[in-house]
Amino acid sequence: MLAGIYNITCQAGATFGRTLTFKYPDPGSPPSDPTYIAWNLTGYTARMHVRRTVESSTTLISLTTENGRISLGGSTGIIELNITAADTATIESSGVYDLEIIASNGIVSRILQGNFTLSPEVTR
Repeated sequence: MLAGIYNITCQAGATFGRTLTFKYPDPGSPPSDPTYIAWNLTGYTARMHVRRTVESSTTLISLTTENGRISLGGSTGIIELNITAADTATIESSGVYDLEIIASNGIVSRILQGNFTLSPEVTR
C-alpha cells in the first residue's frame, strides 16, 4: 500500500482538528464502479511526527494514540487528529509529516504524508 498525499495547514495558536476515514476498495466490486470499505482499526495504534525536513532529527510536534492527540474509531476506520491551541502556539515552523498505523502484530503502515504548513498567529 502506498501512502496518500494530504497537505495540512495548521493555524498557530488555534485548536487543530482533522477527522479522516481510512477506506479501501471492496475487492468484490467492479473496478469501473468500486465501493469502499472502512479499515477496521480495532487493536491498532497510530503515530504522526512533524519535522522541519525529512532529515531533521527533532520533531516539531508528535501526535500518537498514547499522548491522546490521535484517536482511532475501531471498525469505522475513523482517525482523529487533535492538537490544543496551546500546543499549536509552540510549533516553530512549517515542515513535513507522515502518519503511520501499527497493527497489534507490529506491522507498520504509512498511510498519509505531506507538507505541514504553519499559518503564524497575529493575535496573541
